Amino acid sequence: MTQPAQPLRVGFLLFPDITQLDLTGPYEVFASLPDTRVHLIWKTLDPVAAVTGMKILPDTLMSECPQLDVLCVPGGPGMGPLMIDDQVLDFIRKQSKGARYTTSVCTGALVLGAAGLLKGKRAATHWMSMSMLAPLGATPVDERVVVDGNIITGGGVTAGIDFALRVVAELRGVETAQAVQLRIEYQPAPPFDAGSPRTAPQAIVEKALANAAPMIDKRNALVETAARKLKP
Repeated sequence: MTQPAQPLRVGFLLFPDITQLDLTGPYEVFASLPDTRVHLIWKTLDPVAAVTGMKILPDTLMSECPQLDVLCVPGGPGMGPLMIDDQVLDFIRKQSKGARYTTSVCTGALVLGAAGLLKGKRAATHWMSMSMLAPLGATPVDERVVVDGNIITGGGVTAGIDFALRVVAELRGVETAQAVQLRIEYQPAPPFDAGSPRTAPQAIVEKALANAAPMIDKRNALVETAARKLKP
């Protein structure tokens, strides 16, 4: 008797001060697929507060998580401590060995880098953190989605939807990805061409960098610590 096919298992790592759209955008894409189980994973099952206050409920403990087909690490201000969290890094490394794809959105790429998974890989992240990829062994690529073997990384925040559609195309084919895109009516038409430092007014870019300077300094320090731990 033929055994039924196992559902596709997709897992998102949750953590305090996550950028919720890094997760909820691609979550909507993956959850639209038939025969797919999406896990929200953290150390406890207590509600996790995103940086903007939204509460997200984990449903899977890291310690009990089944082997995933796709592991995704989102980004957000709270990802910094994960780069030096051995429990989290060990979980990512263990899952990556059996996953079809190990992935990230936004600054989640830095966590993959801290786990040693981006050495020699091309990768994307949020534009403010692109310079932090090289110390972790990656080649920064300024694209919305970067595929390098079984490592797929998305750019900042809204790129998570592009990223997820690309992964669906890899897993289930282009027509399935197109059907999901149509269902969620993903047809970006922003009112301003200010979504990139290349196109936003220079004054806006400078203000954004100034406002983020303390966070960037703290993140750079964590990247340096993580990079030292990767050296033999």
